[in-house]
Amino acid sequence: MVKLIERSITAADGFRLAARFFVPDGQPAGSVLLVPAMGVPQSFYEPFARWAAANGFVTASFDYRGMGRSRPASLRGFQADLFDWARLDCQAVLDALAWETSGHPLYWIGHSLGGQILPFVDGRERIRKMITIGTGSGYWRENSPPLKRRVWLLWYLVVPLTLPLFGYFPGQRLGMVGDLPKAAMTRWRRWCLNPDYAVGAEPGVREQYAAVRTPIVSLSFEDDEFMSARNTESLHGFYVNAPRRMLRIAPRDAGLERIGHFGFFRREHEDSLWRRYVLPELMEPAEAAARATG
Repeated sequence: MVKLIERSITAADGFRLAARFFVPDGQPAGSVLLVPAMGVPQSFYEPFARWAAANGFVTASFDYRGMGRSRPASLRGFQADLFDWARLDCQAVLDALAWETSGHPLYWIGHSLGGQILPFVDGRERIRKMITIGTGSGYWRENSPPLKRRVWLLWYLVVPLTLPLFGYFPGQRLGMVGDLPKAAMTRWRRWCLNPDYAVGAEPGVREQYAAVRTPIVSLSFEDDEFMSARNTESLHGFYVNAPRRMLRIAPRDAGLERIGHFGFFRREHEDSLWRRYVLPELMEPAEAAARATG
């Protein structure tokens, strides 16, 4: 039985974030922070969060400020940046989760953007392991071929026109990414136009990536419509001092027809993907082996 606790978590600047804690029965084996992709609400990750909790891990999900249930009535003029999402929002939820589950191993599971922003979070040394899902550099020239023409239009035409007009990015009505605060979209555009992504666009970021020593397991997918193999390799290559294990998964490897950029978190992939690729990473080797044969 999994208990769902709705939480309002106050960030260091006073902003209140909507979060959910999925709590297992009995003594937890550890804790998991689910860090979302750009424009994706925490509700998308609920099936996975419930599954992780059912397997013994207190699991926290949240919405970045300006997104989902952490969104104000209007995004026009709302101030929120990618660094705010990392340094304030991720930091606040990580602190709350660490306090709730003190003494238990803490894991970071980042989807897309969620695997890019760990270097900007203080106290990341508490994290035993980061698992990235569909994470890569957003540099547009290295995006999967079918996406290149669309992102060229996004970065060179749509974003420059819509941000001044609306005061935020109206992605929902455009069918692109989702609604995003102006500052967040502006910075993301700058990253995606640079061959070295955030590392090339921001002073000091290369050093922040190099300072990460948390072990990383990368799960990427051959049919990801956004992230090419080159995107994935580039981003993880910035973590020069972190132990890394890269798994490039073809749908057929898991007995599936399709995974894509978002498919990993679909409920029907509990056995084919979650139990096969994630659960062993969250458990001590002996316990994982026992669970696999039990």
